[in-house]
Amino acid sequence: MLGLGCPKQAFAKIATPRPGMIKVIENDILPQLEKRLPTFVNAEELKSDPLLHRFTLVCDRESYSPPFFKRMKAQRVACLTYHKYPGENWPEEEFLPYAVTLSSGEQTQLNLAERGHCLSNGLWVREIRKLSQKGHQTSIIGTDYRSEMIPLAVAMFARWSQENFFKYCREHFGLDKLVDYCIEPVSESVKVVNPEYRRLDSQIRSSQGKLNRLLARFATLTLDAPIEPDKVEPFLQKKTICQEEIEAFQVQIKTLKEKRKQTPHYLKVKDLPEEEQFQQLSTKSKHFIDTIKMIAYRAETAMANLLRETLSRPDEVRSLLRAIYSSEADLIPDHEQGTLTVKLHHLANRSYDVAIQKLCDELNSTETKFPRTNLRMIFKLGSK
Repeated sequence: MLGLGCPKQAFAKIATPRPGMIKVIENDILPQLEKRLPTFVNAEELKSDPLLHRFTLVCDRESYSPPFFKRMKAQRVACLTYHKYPGENWPEEEFLPYAVTLSSGEQTQLNLAERGHCLSNGLWVREIRKLSQKGHQTSIIGTDYRSEMIPLAVAMFARWSQENFFKYCREHFGLDKLVDYCIEPVSESVKVVNPEYRRLDSQIRSSQGKLNRLLARFATLTLDAPIEPDKVEPFLQKKTICQEEIEAFQVQIKTLKEKRKQTPHYLKVKDLPEEEQFQQLSTKSKHFIDTIKMIAYRAETAMANLLRETLSRPDEVRSLLRAIYSSEADLIPDHEQGTLTVKLHHLANRSYDVAIQKLCDELNSTETKFPRTNLRMIFKLGSK
């Protein structure tokens, strides 16, 4: 909920309905993938091999759902995600070192092991675990029954590049910043969590936490003193009071659970009580601006890939590019020659100048023209 600063909307209720990752995948993402992805596997191959899949979805732990995996398998779509309930650790003797190449091209070594695993709905999946140097085991499961183990592990752990993308874009591109304060109504057919169900669920969680603490305290109540009437009576009184509190919470939780069971989990927006009605922020301008930001990020990534080999510390590439963005530059148009020279200033570090010169050479080779003009852009360092 967000309170806006403009007078007419000062007390407006603003929210964005979130249908959940699985629903978004099935209703929005999967139809788009089926339209746009090329056909990697033809119908004859799928018919002859029941374990073959068309493509693989690599998702976060939020997508863990045995029924979802089964539905995707029926559509010949493989899923790869973290195991939500991995159970006990495997013996370290099962893990073997494998040399792998990450999506960035970096060479590293992973300690991996694999087993078959049967989910709660009877679906058999592949379970692959990675053993860290500190002994932690990360478990991933997948319904890709044909690929080698190493590419699956690399694909799952490469998903962190998505996390890094959003973190970087939020910090340096303002990806989550408001573009405007316009609001729009939410479609009446959209389903949201029933506020009453949410309140009941919160009360159950709170009461369950208090009950757990009481049970722990009850278990620690012991009589260490000699068994004498003046010692036993206060002890029994404490145990009785604690037991009564435990029973009261158990009854309360049972009542709340019965009430929650009879309460619909989801409601359509039109069926919400009037005091719970809300609107959502307009997304038209935001989607457009976010698209520009993502294009800018991809352009920066392309430049970072060009510079990475020229620096002794490749992790400094993006900080170097940000330094270039924030530095002043001279713009020198020459209409007779049809050029626009962008003269960059030197930075304090000489190795940075070498990298910038390489970037200038690469950009000049593209012979890019400044938008809406016939001026070819020429990039150079200030002293040249």
